[in-house]
Amino acid sequence: MAGERGIVVALGGNALSPAAEEGTIAEQFRHARESLSAVVDLARDGWRIALVHGNGPQVGNALIRQELARHHVPPLPLGVLVAATQGWIGYMVQQSLQNALERGGVDRSVVTMVTQAVIDREDPALRHPTKPIGRTMDQAAAESIAAEMGWEITQVRGGWRRVVASPVPLEIVERDMIRSLVAAGHIVIAAGGGGIPVYPDAALGLEGVDAVVDKDRAAAVLARDIGAEVLMILTDVDYVYTGFGTPQQRPLPRLTLPEAEKLLASGELGTGSMAPKVEAAARFVRDGGARAIITRLDYGNEAVRGEIGTEIVQE
Repeated sequence: MAGERGIVVALGGNALSPAAEEGTIAEQFRHARESLSAVVDLARDGWRIALVHGNGPQVGNALIRQELARHHVPPLPLGVLVAATQGWIGYMVQQSLQNALERGGVDRSVVTMVTQAVIDREDPALRHPTKPIGRTMDQAAAESIAAEMGWEITQVRGGWRRVVASPVPLEIVERDMIRSLVAAGHIVIAAGGGGIPVYPDAALGLEGVDAVVDKDRAAAVLARDIGAEVLMILTDVDYVYTGFGTPQQRPLPRLTLPEAEKLLASGELGTGSMAPKVEAAARFVRDGGARAIITRLDYGNEAVRGEIGTEIVQE
C-alpha cells in the first residue's frame, strides 16, 4: 500500500450495541446501517480501507449464554468466542456496508477476514488480568461461578465481574492477505474485537490464549502492518479534550507525538476509554504512520479532511 491513500477505521462495539438498549440483532443491524456513512464517503473518495470493529457487548452476551448453558454443552474458550463474534459481526457490517455502497453508487467489494493478533507469551498482562468482561453479578454468584469455571473476578461499580488479561498485540498474522486485498480496492473487515490473541509455540505453531486484545491497539498494529497512511478511531466524542466534563474542558484539534505522550503520562485521561485510544493513535504515529485521528462516529470524512477531530502527527 506504499504511496496509496490507505486508512484503517476503528469502530467501537458499543456503536453497534449501545448500553441503553436491549441489544437485539435487529437493533444491531440498524446501528450498523447508521454507522457506516463515513466509510461509504471514504470509499467514494478513493481511500483504500480496512475496518476494525469492537465486540465488547457482543462477547459479553456470548459469555452469559455460556454460563446459562454450561451444564448442557461444553463452554468455549474466550479466543474462540472472539472468533465467533468476528464472524457474525463481520457478516452484519459486511452486508450493511455492501448495501450502502450499492445504494451510493460506489463499486467496491467488502470481505470479512477472521484475524489473529500475535502476543508475547511472557507479556506481564497475562499474569495480571484487569479487563472486566461479561455480566455484573452479586458477590456470592460471582464467587460460585468463578470457582466452578476457574475465573478471576473483581469488584466493580454495582457488583462483581470476571476479569481477563489484555496483552499488547505485536503483529497481525493475516497482514499480507489484508494488505493485498486492500491494495486491490476491496474493503476488508479485519481484527474484529482486537483479533484472536495467539502466541507462537515452538512445537505446535500458533496457539490461542484466553485473553482479549484492545481493539484500538490492534487497529494501530494493523495500520502499521499494511502500510496505511491514516488511522482513524471513531468514538462518541468529536475531540479529545483536556478537563473533559468540567467547565474548563477544551478540545485538542491537533497534538504532536510528544504532546500526546505528555498528555498520556500526565494521567489526565485516566484509564477509561479515551486513554487507550490516544495510546493507540500515538503508537501508530510513532511506528511511522502519517497521522492518526480520533473523532465522533458520524464525522469520519470531515475528520480526514482536517475539519474536525483530534489529529496526532509526528511534529
